[in-house]
Formats: sequence, C-alpha cells, structure tokens
Amino acid sequence: MAKAYVLIETAVGKTMDVVSALKSVAGVNSADPVTGPYDVIAVIEGVDINAVGNLVTKKVHTVNGVLRTVTCFAMELTT
Repeated sequence: MAKAYVLIETAVGKTMDVVSALKSVAGVNSADPVTGPYDVIAVIEGVDINAVGNLVTKKVHTVNGVLRTVTCFAMELTT
C-alpha cells in the first residue's frame, strides 16, 4: 500500500469547495484546510505508487479550484 500527503494550492475563495470535492473521492483518506503556503493537505492511499499518481493526476488535478500540487510519498522505514 502506498500513502502520500498532497499539498494543494487553491484559487482564492475555493479552498472549502476543494476540500468538499476531495472528501468524496475514493482513495482520499482525508482533506483538511491548513494555514501556510498551501491551502489544503490531503492524505491519499493506493495499492502502489502508480495508483496514487493516477489518483492525483486524474482526480485531484481535475477538481475545480486546484491550482498546484506537491505530492510527498510516505516512506516505510525498516530497522
């Protein structure tokens, strides 16, 4: 299972619309408005890195109001 944090910049006045839209997308575990350089952080999971990438490009990028994203994949460290 692959997990990623997607940092999202939205158009002015669109943050809550983006959050609402993302919460209805399968594979998006959470979407929350935040302060700072990004407007929303979403937690996304898929069966592998390609599934997460497809979810971001096909479902997140197409949401009205999304301007830019940065995808940060979570790592599973072993000792």
